[in-house]
Amino acid sequence: MDPAVLEQQGYHLVGEGAAKPCLWLKRSLRGGEQCYKHHFYGIESHRCVQMTPTLHCNHLCLHCWRPVDEAFPLPEKWTDPDALLELVLREQRRILSGYWGSDVVDRARLQEASTPRHVAISLMGEPTFYPHLRGLIEAITARGMTSFLVTNGTNPDALNDVEPTQLYISLNAPDEETYRKVSSGRYWDSILESLDLMRDLRCRTVVRITLVRGVNMFAPESYARLLADAEPDFIEIKAYMHLGRSRYRLSRDAMPSHEEVVSFASELSESIGYSLEDQVSLSRVVLLSRGDVQRKLDKP
Repeated sequence: MDPAVLEQQGYHLVGEGAAKPCLWLKRSLRGGEQCYKHHFYGIESHRCVQMTPTLHCNHLCLHCWRPVDEAFPLPEKWTDPDALLELVLREQRRILSGYWGSDVVDRARLQEASTPRHVAISLMGEPTFYPHLRGLIEAITARGMTSFLVTNGTNPDALNDVEPTQLYISLNAPDEETYRKVSSGRYWDSILESLDLMRDLRCRTVVRITLVRGVNMFAPESYARLLADAEPDFIEIKAYMHLGRSRYRLSRDAMPSHEEVVSFASELSESIGYSLEDQVSLSRVVLLSRGDVQRKLDKP
């Protein structure tokens, strides 16, 4: 895929990866609603940087909205993590600079946005392919920011080498057959290994499940069996949203209602013994909690 296509769609290419302002950052800057990470964990959307250190991914998930139908190749050289973070933050400042001329922006939030407090390593691609991921997370921490790392779990060796504020593993199938259908991948055993490693990691942990009606929205007890040994601090159950490139692979009918997500989450909650902690209907997402970790991040 031509990187120029990404730029046309609002991606800002930095190093071998990209940064992009999300919808919720724009809404927050206008004084509006913030994303579910704010409601669940206290992350302010206008102070959140969304980025990825690599565009390469070894999955092609049916529900993925990213504008990619083929894998970007891995580069021969990689940008140093400190330099990469500086490029990302510089690009974020450039993105924000255009808002100062707007008369509908909340000036207090825009001023706060100039000092980001959080980096979401989750834009597109699989970040564990970046060989300096540990250094990137350490650089984020050294600047007093929190970090959420989202991985598909196919590279378990990388998980023991990093310590983000919060680690996500995406689990979008209750069994290998469904996994292959959803993700077009051949890494089920690696994902199981990553889940097995999760309970011993030194950071906060989350398993994220994206529900697609007619595809993977069944057998909550099977998901529970996979999650029991992982012992994540939190479980996020979220509806597939009919956006971006996924519209060419799935129909709008594949998008569950919030009520369906809550129903599935309640069944999963009963199977695994987690409490239904919170929900955001606008994003069709539910949070389950093991109950022994404070979910709000009051300080970076």
